[in-house]
Amino acid sequence: MLIQLKIKNFALIDHLEVEFSNGMTCITGETGAGKSILLGGLSLVLGKRADLSSFFDSSRKCIVEATFDIKNYTLEALFNTFDLDYEDETVLRRELLPHGKSRAFINDTPVNLSVLEKVSLNLIDIHSQNDTLSLFENEYQFQVLDAIANNQEILTQYQKTLALYKSKLKEYNHYKEVHTESKDALELKQFLFEELQNSKLQVGMQEDIEIKLSTLSHVEYLQTTLASSIQLLEQESLGILDQMKELRRHSQGLSDKSKEYKEIHERITISSIETEDFLELLKQKFDHLEANPKKLQELNSQMDFLNSLYQKHKVNDIDDLLAIKKKLELTLNDTLSLDHKLSALEQMINEQSAILTRLSQKLTKQRKNAIHLLKIELEQILTKMGMKDTLFKIELINTDKFLLNGMDQLSFQFSANKGGDFKPLKKAASGGELSRIMLAIKTVLSRYKKLPTLVFDEIDSGVSGKISGNIAEVMANMSKKLQVFTITHLPQVAAKGDHHFKVEKSEQNGKFKTQLHLLNPETRINEIAKMLSKNEITDTAIAHARELMN
Repeated sequence: MLIQLKIKNFALIDHLEVEFSNGMTCITGETGAGKSILLGGLSLVLGKRADLSSFFDSSRKCIVEATFDIKNYTLEALFNTFDLDYEDETVLRRELLPHGKSRAFINDTPVNLSVLEKVSLNLIDIHSQNDTLSLFENEYQFQVLDAIANNQEILTQYQKTLALYKSKLKEYNHYKEVHTESKDALELKQFLFEELQNSKLQVGMQEDIEIKLSTLSHVEYLQTTLASSIQLLEQESLGILDQMKELRRHSQGLSDKSKEYKEIHERITISSIETEDFLELLKQKFDHLEANPKKLQELNSQMDFLNSLYQKHKVNDIDDLLAIKKKLELTLNDTLSLDHKLSALEQMINEQSAILTRLSQKLTKQRKNAIHLLKIELEQILTKMGMKDTLFKIELINTDKFLLNGMDQLSFQFSANKGGDFKPLKKAASGGELSRIMLAIKTVLSRYKKLPTLVFDEIDSGVSGKISGNIAEVMANMSKKLQVFTITHLPQVAAKGDHHFKVEKSEQNGKFKTQLHLLNPETRINEIAKMLSKNEITDTAIAHARELMN
């Protein structure tokens, strides 16, 4: 419930700080005193659009702060959803800055207006004669009916199943689309994969081909050069090997005569051995080297094929081709396994469909039982509020579709007169009638679910004194279970409240200000007397006021 409201620098309010209690609170005041300003300020903190021209002093920021006691509202999960700190006493704050920016906070945590509005919907509900659009919405009508039918648990299960059903259906449609891809496209992918597969591509393959091509392309030069090199090494007397042997003998003699030359001898020996190894290597190369035009042609063909693959796939190396091959393989495997996937998904969809159908049937059954109860209760309450000939026609229309609330569509029709035609609410009911219908619905709802604080803005206007007394009695009965505010011009309504505030506008230093005062028992009697006698307090009016309050 709303326990405190602070408004600074808004419209005609310089500074207002007021505390509220449970039960029914009545707010009265002369036309133009500022009752609508209070609602405007409260709307700001509930996330409504700001009128940035509504500053009492345009040089200062406007602040509206509302404190709620929410310990009985079970809103911890909602706060966790938005990553907010939960407090039993939760503070909603809105700040409007002179330069046009707006900020919002929940328990001192900055939030955007969307979050502020979603949280506030669970805290307070404002109604006026012009604010009954929700009555026309099928979603709201279902909420009312399902609350009476005690469908919340079934409905939650249904909506979870529906989300899964839609997810699997989306997945099925995706794979179905892939499965129906053109035959030519699939055949092309298969061909490209097989081409790459048969190419036996390997990392370093191109470099190996290039080396072999280079060798075979210069085979004559290589043979001649290798032969000359071998001759240089092993020619008798003049060959490098013979000379190295002679050098080893000399270095051996030096080493024998003086250890100073031992290292030189060792290095010459190593060089001699390496030279012999060079010779063997050159001979091996020479022996294996031969002209092979057929092999050369084959290698050139391989290189041409690789280049064609590069060009076809618009890549530059073997690694890229191998990556494309892998991707094609995965795609083809997915395609080949689609039948299995589609079959499995179809089975899951059918299972979820069966569950949804079963849950929908339960919802429908319990709704049909609740319709009769809702109809009777609404008609009884509205009769008490002066709409004695009111009749409702509430019907469920079954569909073959899984809708958000089941497989039902709801027809909520109204007739204001006996024998009159039933029509949708928005076509059959006046503004005043819609206000009373909303009050009746909220009255019924309050018996079946925990409602937030309700604020009624002159929904009793245009009714007689007797009927207004009955409307007040309905609101007073509601206030035994929840906090109710009513802004009214009717003394019959004001007299039924547990608390009574008066809105007054006064002039100070040439500037008008709006203030809110809690009336004590005596001043309250005087205020109701003034309302009864058009601002003239007479003994008769006071006596009548006392009578109304008893």
